[in-house]
Amino acid sequence: MGRGKVELKRIENPTSRQVTFSKRRNGLLKKAYELSVLCDAEVGLLIFSPTGKSYHFGSHDMDGTIARYKREVGLSISNERGLRQTQVGRNEIEDMKRTLESLEERDKHFSGEDISMLGMRELKQLERQIRIGVERIRSKKRRMISEHINWLKRKHKLLKEENIHLQKQVKMHEPQESGSTGNSNPILLDPEADEMVG
Repeated sequence: MGRGKVELKRIENPTSRQVTFSKRRNGLLKKAYELSVLCDAEVGLLIFSPTGKSYHFGSHDMDGTIARYKREVGLSISNERGLRQTQVGRNEIEDMKRTLESLEERDKHFSGEDISMLGMRELKQLERQIRIGVERIRSKKRRMISEHINWLKRKHKLLKEENIHLQKQVKMHEPQESGSTGNSNPILLDPEADEMVG
């Protein structure tokens, strides 16, 4: 009985993706070797892993094979620099795509999505990261509340001082006759009261 058909799409689980890469890379290198021996073909195979590590097989001198390939497709030395820059640009774009995919995947994990493929180790690591994140948020929240309370205390103190100052000014400008009318109560200004008490 033959193997089932594998759907060709990017493997989401990093561990499974790495295992598949290693197995298929070895298979590809073996096939390249067999082709060169069985058919006396000049074979050059170059593989770059997602982490940027390179693997290659050359049945002959690899530099010679690459130079021959360039001659065959009409690549001159003058445009080699441009091709190299283009390749560097492509590599940077690919790196950014992988970084973006990794961040999007991580973001989903933090919100509890797509975690069915994660193992116990990954789940524990995710839980630890979330716990650290929550503690940082709580710490920031406590600091902000404390700063706000201190600001309110300073404001209260300033208002209290202003109230005392206003009371002194009212006493200074109080008419002298108020003593003769029998009203000896001073006028108090309370910033939290709606009206003056006489």
